[in-house]
Amino acid sequence: MRILVANVNTTQSMTDSIAASARSIAAPGTEIVGITPRFGADSCEGNFESYLAAIAVMDAVTSYQEPFDAVVQAGYGEHGREGLQELLDVPVVDITEAAASTAMFLGHKYSVVTTLDRTVPLIEDRLKLAGLDARCASVRASGMAVLELEEEPERAVEAIINQAMLAVSQDKAEVIVLGCGGMAGLDEQIRLRAGVPVVDGVASAVAIAESLVRMRLSTSKVRTYAAPRPKTVIGWPLNSTGVPAAL
Repeated sequence: MRILVANVNTTQSMTDSIAASARSIAAPGTEIVGITPRFGADSCEGNFESYLAAIAVMDAVTSYQEPFDAVVQAGYGEHGREGLQELLDVPVVDITEAAASTAMFLGHKYSVVTTLDRTVPLIEDRLKLAGLDARCASVRASGMAVLELEEEPERAVEAIINQAMLAVSQDKAEVIVLGCGGMAGLDEQIRLRAGVPVVDGVASAVAIAESLVRMRLSTSKVRTYAAPRPKTVIGWPLNSTGVPAAL
């Protein structure tokens, strides 16, 4: 089984970290391929960067030349999962939805701890769109930018832990969700300090993707996520049929 794990930003070191986290949870025999978009922002922290990332990830995934069995979109609260589902016949799992749905198996309510405050509305909107908001106690910002997760890891972990503990004590959360792909691999440190289950979106998405492949399940194509209709599309990377050339 081969799973593509697509970073939503262009920072290669973050792709490497995300892929390493994915490999740590993947079952024996599952190959994890980390993908970095060839264009876009070096971090995604707003709507413009998120929409740009959606196009960049679709380009990166559909340009991949080898067969694959599933795709994980490793951007928390980012756009684009729906487009991938239209373009692909394999399962597409977004870490936002994977983490939240996993958290609901573990406690009555969960809280998300993310990066900057400006990303909170994007995450709230994505959870609402996915129907996962009813059991979300809060979405809290650590105040750390995405790239600071790598540049100042100790300060980032402390900031995340602080907000996680406030979510438990003040918001009555029983589970913490890490609200950024760049936080992959930090779950154990935070769990020990916060005293509640901590869900890593990348790990959750990989486990769900593997399960869907094993059950031979993929996206329904009868309506919402049917393949794009053939039409003239001007500009690259879509060709004249409206479908990326790689497909």
